[in-house]
Amino acid sequence: MEQRTVLVVLFDGVQSLDVTGPVEVFTGAGLAHGGDGPAYLVRTASLDGELVRTSSGLTLVPDHALPDAPVPHTLLVPGGMGTRPEDPALIDWLREHGPRAERLVSVCTGAIRLAQAGLLDGRRATTHWAYCAKLARDHPGVEVDPDPIYVRDGHVATSAGVTAGIDLALALVEEDLGREVALTVARHLVVFLRRPGNQAQFSVQLSAQTARREPLREVQQWITEHPDEDLSVDALAARASLSPRHFARAFQAETGLTPGKYVDRVRVEHARRLLEDTSDGVEEVSRACGYGTPEAMRRAFLKALGTAPAEYRRRFHPVPPAAAPAAPTRTITAHADR
Repeated sequence: MEQRTVLVVLFDGVQSLDVTGPVEVFTGAGLAHGGDGPAYLVRTASLDGELVRTSSGLTLVPDHALPDAPVPHTLLVPGGMGTRPEDPALIDWLREHGPRAERLVSVCTGAIRLAQAGLLDGRRATTHWAYCAKLARDHPGVEVDPDPIYVRDGHVATSAGVTAGIDLALALVEEDLGREVALTVARHLVVFLRRPGNQAQFSVQLSAQTARREPLREVQQWITEHPDEDLSVDALAARASLSPRHFARAFQAETGLTPGKYVDRVRVEHARRLLEDTSDGVEEVSRACGYGTPEAMRRAFLKALGTAPAEYRRRFHPVPPAAAPAAPTRTITAHADR
């Protein structure tokens, strides 16, 4: 198996977890794949090869100066406070050398550096939620999606803040070396195998605005605490002592979401937590979340997360390799699924 080089760019003010999270994933995967040698050769480099100080005060020792570093398979640009002031020399290096990498990855505000180098033009990307508006404003050629924890667009992958870099790194390992290797690394790091990339950065309660008027705030709380109840506009309007039309208009004006969309998001989020944290069956979860039937919940998951409830659960409660039943032998003809 060909060894893949992962080069992580370092600079003063870098967020240490943006560096160490993916490094631990790739290093662990390199040892876990069971080949003759490590599957990944992970290296770090600063522009001048000198020590860098992270935003938390830790000092990192790079392996190379960037001009002397080998052309990597995967070039990873982390984020942090160091991305706020412009760094023309680093941007110039990225502009020249970034296209040479087979895979270009950013964590958190590292996407801003890629955009400054013109490497995200015409692409869909994400970054830390607090900087999505800035990325979109400063780089109109980038299609910024503020919701997912990571985004893949061709050979370029961008992720949201801090721990999302671990999710993205696990996804890349799964793509390179298979699910079992990614699962082994996730278990070692005591993290989920990986959250789906289109999972929202925020819970619905955080992403939606809090209503100003107390009756509407009470309705928001009621929805959160009683996802299995009748949450139709008529029922919710009655709780707020408003007419259905007045309630729907006021709720959207004060929260930024229609009552129906808010309810949909709360139910999906509640179902996710039950699938992650309990052993309840899909049918039981669907009833507890107000869907009524597993098929209704399945449609909601596919629309919101791009995956079915059963597959979502497998990412959090995978069958150990030794216990997995042997797949029946069969011959299939299929197109590539990705």
